[in-house]
Amino acid sequence: MPSEQTEVVVVGAGQAGVAVSEHLGAHGVPHLVLERHRIAERWRSERWDSLVANGPAWHDRFPGLEFSGVDPDAFASKEQVADYFVTYAEKIGAPVRCGVEVTSVRRHAGRPGFRVETSEGSVDARFVVAATGPFQRPVIPPVVPDGAVPVQIHSSGYRNPEQLPEGAVLVVGAGSSGVQIADELRRSGRRVFLSVGPHDRPPREYRGRDFCWWLGVLGIWDAETPPRGAEHVTIAVSGARGGHTVDFRALAGTGIELVGMTSAHDDGVLRFAPDLATNIALGDAKYLAFLRAADEYVERNGLDFPEEPEAHVLGPDPDCVTSPLLELDLAEAGVTSIVWATGFAADYSWLEVDAFDENGRPDHRRGVSREPGVYFLGLPWLSRRGSSFIWGVWHDARYVADHIAIQRGYLAYGTTDRPGTAPATAKN
Repeated sequence: MPSEQTEVVVVGAGQAGVAVSEHLGAHGVPHLVLERHRIAERWRSERWDSLVANGPAWHDRFPGLEFSGVDPDAFASKEQVADYFVTYAEKIGAPVRCGVEVTSVRRHAGRPGFRVETSEGSVDARFVVAATGPFQRPVIPPVVPDGAVPVQIHSSGYRNPEQLPEGAVLVVGAGSSGVQIADELRRSGRRVFLSVGPHDRPPREYRGRDFCWWLGVLGIWDAETPPRGAEHVTIAVSGARGGHTVDFRALAGTGIELVGMTSAHDDGVLRFAPDLATNIALGDAKYLAFLRAADEYVERNGLDFPEEPEAHVLGPDPDCVTSPLLELDLAEAGVTSIVWATGFAADYSWLEVDAFDENGRPDHRRGVSREPGVYFLGLPWLSRRGSSFIWGVWHDARYVADHIAIQRGYLAYGTTDRPGTAPATAKN
């Protein structure tokens, strides 16, 4: 059976796939977007029920479309975000095929391009864009053996408190997911332990501006490389209940019991590293540095923004920080569930090309891989700090689409162009 042919196959119809489809369409490049489930599926089926976007609607969107029915300063629900991408794909006429899983991509032998094998047959393409993003395979550290507690679940499988058996819950991970899940469980009446590791803790809002705005004007979104040692440090910020600054002291004041990083398990006893106070202090230092940078920006530009001296005042450390719990007998504490908010790993097992480094990570520059014709989109720090965020991936996608258009121009030399003329430009 002959293969279907197209210029570009885009794998994945989340925010990255939809974004690059818009830019490829603007260049007139024939392409297909293949999605094994539905558009933006992970927003619908791999997030908890009450999740909202961590950025306000005016910021966490593409330039060509605003959120419908969401105040610009509000935080869209996960269903509204998924619906937004469906609407956007329809608006731009993205050639998305849902329910089609890509099983392998291999370079052709002796001729340009790739053979893309799918659950619906094969496709020959000159270029391939891996737009599956960073949230592909949930990671649960092998610390607590199966059966030590009735339920161990990754945050991608958590939906609501009623899903878990009666009893206390340990939430591992102090990024946005872990903090919001722990707070929701505590509000439902559960006893909650929260394992806190290194984190960045920006203010939700300061001096009348959301932190997304501050990251923009301070140039932080455009940082091209992460600070040393901070490549994978989580950001603790929340859009829940209208948005608020994450304050671990306040969480402890509501009854959440903070512990250090989860390190080991032995015969029903869980052990925590003695690093809780250090992790809290380092997060505080980053928070205060952010406020100082914002204050300096206001003064430097002569802006009439309201002052917030109280934002610089940190309360006293709670007892769980000054006298940290280092061991927890799970049965004695009544812990029946552990929610692992410990992030994700990439899975490119289907991409059988020479586009990875010795550690199996994509080897690329701004999404252009070392394997000619293969591109990556949606990864953290693809080109800048904002790369894995909704607005950031749109701009990265434009660069990738431009690169593909330029390469098509070179490949067209001597065929569609007259001999001796310059290769087609990115807009041709």
